[in-house]
Amino acid sequence: MKLLIPLIAGTFCLFGHTVTADETPSTPRRPNVLLILADDMGWSDIGCYGAEIPTPNIDALAKGGLRFTQFYNTARCSPTRAALLTGLLQHQTGMGILGEDPNQEAPKNAAPGYTRFLSRNCVTLAEVLQSAGYHTYMAGKWHLGFHGQEKWPRQRGFDRYYGILAGASSYFCPQGGRGLTLDNTPLPPPTDANYYTTDAFAEHLIQFIREQKDDAPFFGYLAFNAPHWPLHARPEDIAKYVGKYTNGWDKVRAERWARQLAQGIVKKEWGLSPRDDGARAWEALTDEQRRQLDYRMAVYAAQVHRMDYQIGRVIETLRTRDKLDNTIVIFLSDNGGCAEPYNDLGGGKFEEINDPDKPGAVSYGTGWANASNTPFRRYKARLYEGGISTPLIVHWPAGLKTKPGSLTDTRGFLSDIMPTVLELTGVKYLTEFNGNKITPLYGRSFAPVLRGGSVPQPEWMFWEHYNDRAARKGDWKILGRIGTDKWELYNLATDRTEQQDLAAEKPELVTEMAAAWQRWAETHQVLPRFLGTTSNKAAKSSTK
Repeated sequence: MKLLIPLIAGTFCLFGHTVTADETPSTPRRPNVLLILADDMGWSDIGCYGAEIPTPNIDALAKGGLRFTQFYNTARCSPTRAALLTGLLQHQTGMGILGEDPNQEAPKNAAPGYTRFLSRNCVTLAEVLQSAGYHTYMAGKWHLGFHGQEKWPRQRGFDRYYGILAGASSYFCPQGGRGLTLDNTPLPPPTDANYYTTDAFAEHLIQFIREQKDDAPFFGYLAFNAPHWPLHARPEDIAKYVGKYTNGWDKVRAERWARQLAQGIVKKEWGLSPRDDGARAWEALTDEQRRQLDYRMAVYAAQVHRMDYQIGRVIETLRTRDKLDNTIVIFLSDNGGCAEPYNDLGGGKFEEINDPDKPGAVSYGTGWANASNTPFRRYKARLYEGGISTPLIVHWPAGLKTKPGSLTDTRGFLSDIMPTVLELTGVKYLTEFNGNKITPLYGRSFAPVLRGGSVPQPEWMFWEHYNDRAARKGDWKILGRIGTDKWELYNLATDRTEQQDLAAEKPELVTEMAAAWQRWAETHQVLPRFLGTTSNKAAKSSTK
């Protein structure tokens, strides 16, 4: 069965296949697991969630798999990676805040929820699967601990590792503290003029899989840095998109929303949220500003396109090695599209785009981030739906019993991935590891959904990120800021785009949900943020 065929230059297209209930797969009983994480990619940036950007390989995973329409992340990269890999709330792992970077460590008085590296009272999915005989491979961005090898991927359960330990880096020439590491060895900057992180990460994961000598199952974690800033893309990819965004972000949002409605992943009664107040009308910009913004979005689209192409190469590797049918492939993004530095013209100088020595926030700006998260409000780092909603696709021909290409509105959170994978693989969670007592799982398995059944919707969901806070009870959601008494209230069943604040109409509900958030925060290492303070003191000081 051929799964990948050329579509256009530089693109693969995957077509799905489902094994029926009476088929007996010839692949090993325990499935392989491939976890693919995009970085700062918005909810609507892939075709199967409404984008105009061609993503045939990701779309084909959706066509042969299952798409989630109400799956949530933490609004930022390091906390998301922690919850995703541990099955815990990010604060329970020490990662309630961004991970260590070359010049950034946690303050000495940081409370346990904010140490900036993974606690030894949690285990990663790699550690658990490795203990059960799985080979474990990782390629890409780590950002879960930097200072000291004991915090690196090889010491947290991965047999092989290639990638970037810190956060953002150059795509063309990662260097210095934001350079590359192979296993436990820091590497010099690449000298190949054709080097590109998206390509290199996929190639190394492919290499790790090909080098495996036995038939034991594997866990692969492919954590792209794309399409996180800086705007770095191959010229031949950029050329495909220059001129395609000259109509502006309002037009792109409207067209994406129309496709989402046709796909059934949004409801018409939610409406399309208004253009973000941090972005001007396209017509209010000068011709030169529109030209430059068209180019910035073209580079961003090229980053997404190249990531999709490399995903196709990984999938083709699995197919040619007869591993695809019994591999659970999970694709998602770590947070919403990124508006940094929060102006509509984008970050960095225009001439810094594609400069290999400029790894800073050379970005596409608020207007395009707003479009990336269509139809929702806001973006990365905020707890509105645009910041915390993630596309989630699960593809598994040998085990998925839902209709190929179907949707589910099952609500879930990142910490649900670990218990789901453990149930599907038959691997038990650990209560102790390397002499440390392990925190019980926070997440819950949604494996019954993959088998064609259902799970009860969670009664409560909670978030905290850099003093923003939110809670969801059923379809009701509140948002507020630690240190204030002001809350917003939305009914997501009829208003998931969060346009009608009902807090003044339902004060008793707000009070109930706010109290529940406080209890949760005080029992899950969310408060306090600093040692030597009470939760109330932490709340009062948090807005400074």
